[in-house]
Amino acid sequence: MRTAVRVVGYLAALAVVFALSWGVGAAIGPTRALTGTDPATAEPTPSDPRGTDPRVGGLAVTEAGYTVVPLTTSLHPGVTGEYAFAVVGPDGRPVTAYDDHHGNAMNLVVVRRDGAGFWHLTPALGPDGVWRTPLQLPAAGVYRVYADFTPSGGPDLVLGTDVFAPGDFVPFTFAPSRIWQTGSYQVRLDGDLVPGAVSQVFVTVTKDGAPVVDLEPHRDAFGHLVALRLSDLAFVHARPDPGPPPTPTDRGGPGMAFTVQVPSAGTYRLFLQSRHAGAVRSAEFTVPTARI
Repeated sequence: MRTAVRVVGYLAALAVVFALSWGVGAAIGPTRALTGTDPATAEPTPSDPRGTDPRVGGLAVTEAGYTVVPLTTSLHPGVTGEYAFAVVGPDGRPVTAYDDHHGNAMNLVVVRRDGAGFWHLTPALGPDGVWRTPLQLPAAGVYRVYADFTPSGGPDLVLGTDVFAPGDFVPFTFAPSRIWQTGSYQVRLDGDLVPGAVSQVFVTVTKDGAPVVDLEPHRDAFGHLVALRLSDLAFVHARPDPGPPPTPTDRGGPGMAFTVQVPSAGTYRLFLQSRHAGAVRSAEFTVPTARI
């Protein structure tokens, strides 16, 4: 693993990294998450009454004065290493205070640039403002890293950067798919993604052909769904149907409903995580948008 700092002189080097990142951010100004329009001329989008946000995230390293600063730039494929990064705030210093965001202070999502693989990690924050987590990248390639968080008193943000796994890389291609089978579990996705509109999708979980009715809470819901636009891996939040978060003793299933607003036509990779029998399992789907 190569990092942007060395152990010797760590604090001084880290300060330089923060200063440089702030200087760049100040020079270019805050960068809005891309939605296919010029952020300097785009009209504000009215808030949707159901709480969805039509913006996409993860395409910019800087937004609203906040910058994600990766301290790890590459990891050897197949070897567990430490991934480290910090978030620099508008004051040029590492952010150390965060609000709860989908059940955690920081949600870290990693996906390879071809849309293969999915890791949803919960890093630990050190007193120096650096987040750290173990990470193993199984194969060579370029991986997109999404930091999904809310700085204390600030906006919800999804900032993106890359981490490299050196070696020969052969990209995968994905045919449309709505059923994911893993062991005795099957997960099915129903519902259409309509560009520019609030869409509702439904997920059903079965085990050995029988409905799973005792799903356990996971990340303040019974399931967590992420949608990524395959063409550029733009990050789109999918939100569970409104309602109070489940308590630790609540159980749900076999169905889960989500609302998602995809900004444009195209193909999206959807990744679901749910917990059953004490284990978190992932399912993935490849869904083209509906014709309108």
